Amino acid sequence: MKFSLGFAVAAMTITAPANAAALSDAIRSDMPMLMDLYRDLHANPELPMQEVRTPKKLAAEMRKLGFDVTEKVGKSGVVAMLKNGPGPVLMLRADMDALPVTEETGLPYASKVRGRTAEGLETGVMHACGHDTHVATWLGTARRLMAMKNQWSGTLIMVLQPGEETSEGARAMLDDGLFTRFAKPQYVLGFHDAAVLPAGMIGITPGYAFANVDSVDITVRGVGGHGALPATTKDPIVLASRIVTTLQTLVSRENDPRDPAVVTVGSFHSGTKHNIISDEAKLQLTVRSYKPEVRKALLDGIARIARGEAIAAGLPEDRMPVVHVREAQSTPSVFNTDKFTQRAQELFTAHFGAERVTNAPAVMVGEDFSRFYLVDKSIESLMLWVGATPQDKWDAAGGNPLKLPSLHSPYFAPDAEKVISTATEAMTVASLDILKKS
Repeated sequence: MKFSLGFAVAAMTITAPANAAALSDAIRSDMPMLMDLYRDLHANPELPMQEVRTPKKLAAEMRKLGFDVTEKVGKSGVVAMLKNGPGPVLMLRADMDALPVTEETGLPYASKVRGRTAEGLETGVMHACGHDTHVATWLGTARRLMAMKNQWSGTLIMVLQPGEETSEGARAMLDDGLFTRFAKPQYVLGFHDAAVLPAGMIGITPGYAFANVDSVDITVRGVGGHGALPATTKDPIVLASRIVTTLQTLVSRENDPRDPAVVTVGSFHSGTKHNIISDEAKLQLTVRSYKPEVRKALLDGIARIARGEAIAAGLPEDRMPVVHVREAQSTPSVFNTDKFTQRAQELFTAHFGAERVTNAPAVMVGEDFSRFYLVDKSIESLMLWVGATPQDKWDAAGGNPLKLPSLHSPYFAPDAEKVISTATEAMTVASLDILKKS
């Protein structure tokens, strides 16, 4: 696809951030270029921590705008800074990676890219989570804030992050000195497109918004033998089945029902043949929670139940199950801080109208945006939602998101123009409020 950006940033005549019509008009004039960018990104997705083309393209455009740009932060991340006088330090983050999904949308710019995951699996690659809308919004917001430099004062850090889908990118950028080589923000702001809202709606979730996500492997060890002679064995399938069943009580009987939690066994593998009792079974779990203490209780409970069931089955000490939490893939919960969330709700309601702003429920999916706040909990942090489902599709489904393609679906096709224009306006308005001149 031929792709060109003509970046001549025209000065705006806005005299106050409250001039919503002028801001909307300026964003509207940017939309043809931003949609060209979106379609190009959508057709050329890149897997987590394999981003090369996307950061190179966006780094070049940020330099044209006048930002001080550093590439390859945390392997492939981009940091673009603009110091515009005294004032707060604000970080705007967008994630840029795609998913190992073969696209089935039928769009004229649908991805035909094939790639290979870190595990070596060959797969189709698709922006099935809408990160392409995030990147286009990131650039659109940078354009508006650069054009409106006379209206704000402070330091703006634009972070283009790799590897969100594998929970690697935020940690990698922080480990590479994001908050020490550049500047530690007082505010961090991001957005995610939402398949469960009609396009152009803004959703705000006070407090916990995304979950702790943990992947747990359990290797259940037994004593193998002939299927006709079970008394001579310790059947790991029976033991693993007991473990699976007892794990359900962690949520139903041990967890306070006012604190959401999920323990799902997503994979159970053992054996090779009808008449052979194997000596091992493998379970893979996903564990979700919000509060740190609930997370700890669940993980401790998994280890306790696995061991307890093995003891009950008569397994010797040297054949106890091995429980492994994949800490490198864990994602902490996202917490929207009270003051920032309340201010954003008021600001967006005044700017867009109450009919376009809604309280969105917390979700049990993960987002490593959380790591930026956890570095220092004095940081004000907010991740908001922007609806992505085309209005006609929403109406046809009667507003029931269960009847619509979700994020990560090969059929997910957002109303990208509405997502990008709404999100750009929201991010710009919030930024101007934070950085307003005193």
